[in-house]
Amino acid sequence: MNLATTLAAEPNEGLAHISNVLIYSAMAVYLLAFFAHMAEWLFGSRSKVARTAAALTPSKAAAKAPEVAVQAKGGTATLERPKVVTRSVAGSRDVPDGPGAAAGDEKGDLYGRIAVSLTVLAFLLEFGGVLTRALSVQRAPWGNMYEFSITFSTAAVGVYLVLFALKKNIAWLGLPLVTTILLDLGLAVTVLYTSSDQLVPALHSYWLWIHVSTAIFCGAVFYVGFVSTMLYLFRDSYETKLQSGGQPGKFASSVMERLPSAASLDKFSYRLNAAIFPLWTFTIIAGAIWAGDAWGRYWGWDPKEVWSFITWVAYACYLHARATAGWKGRKAAYLALIAFGCWLFNYYGVNIFVTGKHSYAGV
Repeated sequence: MNLATTLAAEPNEGLAHISNVLIYSAMAVYLLAFFAHMAEWLFGSRSKVARTAAALTPSKAAAKAPEVAVQAKGGTATLERPKVVTRSVAGSRDVPDGPGAAAGDEKGDLYGRIAVSLTVLAFLLEFGGVLTRALSVQRAPWGNMYEFSITFSTAAVGVYLVLFALKKNIAWLGLPLVTTILLDLGLAVTVLYTSSDQLVPALHSYWLWIHVSTAIFCGAVFYVGFVSTMLYLFRDSYETKLQSGGQPGKFASSVMERLPSAASLDKFSYRLNAAIFPLWTFTIIAGAIWAGDAWGRYWGWDPKEVWSFITWVAYACYLHARATAGWKGRKAAYLALIAFGCWLFNYYGVNIFVTGKHSYAGV
């Protein structure tokens, strides 16, 4: 038996231990980032966010504005003030984006920069944990649910940091992202943890790198779209309440007024889901090709295959709804939430509760 065969047959326990240490270290730094994000929201100035609330409430001066007066052959004719259409969708609002989690406050901004720096450090540690896990078994680091979970959370943070580097307005994403990453990693190291081991022979294929990596990346982008959709629903309800003359609570105002407008959040989530949908289509096709090589059939109605297709249909319905005037806004957002729920069940539910060919690794 040569050295390569020995390495493939016997996982490197030293590297596996280093991987575990790096993952736990990343969790500790993510926890510090969580507290920094909380400080950004708590210590950011609340006085400066009032300008968003003022923009949502019709001005008294505008309400009493005179009608348009024009000269008409020696006399004065009074015409009704023309209506200004600011959106193509009926009932939508022309609302400026909020100032962000720090609300333009110097102290809040300092905590925000600390939070992002800690998130970058945690990402590097977690990426190192994923890499050493791969080196310990000499294969792709997503052969079971534990490996998939740590890689998925790494990809999700990577998407956030790339958007941040592109100077997108996503400071609002930091707190919910880090919170869910901590939950994901906590579940991974306690319930889903599996020791380093080799895969069954049928899964030793280059398609493992192609199919599963694209599935993980798609899931990470779908997750960011899911968070923005959830916040869109809250922000839309807040704007509607203000527009109708309601008075939201002090806490709700402090949080909601710092977020981007409902229209901006809706547009952001739609663009993410629309951009990643073709790659999800490729993921399903790649899985079918791999199934043909491994099991001799391209499609066998395995539970994982079925739910991958259901997820594809759900997102296709969402994208179609966005193109249909009567289904824009909240109705389409509900479809996006259902679609991500299908993706989530495809990962957790099918792997844990349903038996099929994709249940090779258990948890």
